[in-house]
Amino acid sequence: MIEEPKKQSFDFQKGEVLLFNKPFEWTSFNLVNSVRHLVKHHTGIKKIKVGHAGTLDPLATGLLIICTGKFTKKIDEYQGLEKEYTGTFTLGKTTPSFDLETEINQSFPTNHLTDLLIKETAKTFIGEIEQTPPVFSAIKIDGKRAYLYARKKEEVVIKSKIVKISEFEITAIEMPVVYFRIVCSKGTYIRSLANDFGIKIESGAYLSSLTRTRIGNFRLEDSLEINDFKETLIKLKNTSVS
Repeated sequence: MIEEPKKQSFDFQKGEVLLFNKPFEWTSFNLVNSVRHLVKHHTGIKKIKVGHAGTLDPLATGLLIICTGKFTKKIDEYQGLEKEYTGTFTLGKTTPSFDLETEINQSFPTNHLTDLLIKETAKTFIGEIEQTPPVFSAIKIDGKRAYLYARKKEEVVIKSKIVKISEFEITAIEMPVVYFRIVCSKGTYIRSLANDFGIKIESGAYLSSLTRTRIGNFRLEDSLEINDFKETLIKLKNTSVS
């Protein structure tokens, strides 16, 4: 818990850009709603615009930019910034969602895999690549989120798109777990990258952990936990009263 507020005051209606570390299993909207509630409760503001600049899946953690007031107009600008992630792929198995949201559905041999093959395969993804988003995603198809079709096991066609991978570094290998760092463009699905990686190494892979560490020049180490933000607002409120 922080000991002193990082700011002496906030002007949430004029606009603030807030950096948060999204908790595991929270949706991005869970965090937005919590921030909105805390701002209303501790400032007395009855109506305030609050939005996030780039969704993180519930099973991912890390940097989420939240804008308030007039700064919500900057959301599109922040969404377009380059992003950095760290995390793990688990090799030799796949899941329908390409991560741990769903159960393992297939297993594949891994005895042919070597550290060199894994690292060299990562290099082949650097640059502009064609990628198909997961069916378990929030992409809209005919006005309906894709994951709603997927959960009902209804078949849908999702169009592929071009994304850019600027850096893809394998930072450690502890079979069957591979640790990575990726720098990529807006709209890149690391879950899809995990699945495509498994196909390319002639095995399987799914995303087993993910943390967003950077968005443009905004960094995770400069972010707040939601409880820290609450304590900051309490201290600022008490200071203004005393």
